[in-house]
Amino acid sequence: MRILAIDYGIKRTGIAVTDEMQMIAFGLTTIPSETAIAFLKDYFSKEKVACVIVGEPKQMDGTPSQSAEIINAFVVKFKEAFPEMPLERVDERFTSKMAFQTMIDSGLNKKQRQNKALVDEIAATIILQDYLRYKK
Repeated sequence: MRILAIDYGIKRTGIAVTDEMQMIAFGLTTIPSETAIAFLKDYFSKEKVACVIVGEPKQMDGTPSQSAEIINAFVVKFKEAFPEMPLERVDERFTSKMAFQTMIDSGLNKKQRQNKALVDEIAATIILQDYLRYKK
């Protein structure tokens, strides 16, 4: 069974998954945020998912960030749509910055680094990698 991570945003949502053995995290896709529940219904019908990880945005001092309200509203919708699916929240501070740095380190040019969808997908992957590391 896979673990799926969601980097939910106002416009776009990055999604990452693990392999069946839950060893490796990789970016799956970036979708328009308003389609997230429909996308997940379709994905869950095709793949076995053990649990879902949703990033929890925080300020440097640990208080909720501006986007926390939007993400919390999504979590409520998620739990209504998928009451049986375990959901965990993970601190996502720095994931977007880390995603951008990953793109630089990977040798992507400036135009490629401006692809916000790719940043969101990489951020979801980082959230999932952190979760896997913590779980061990």
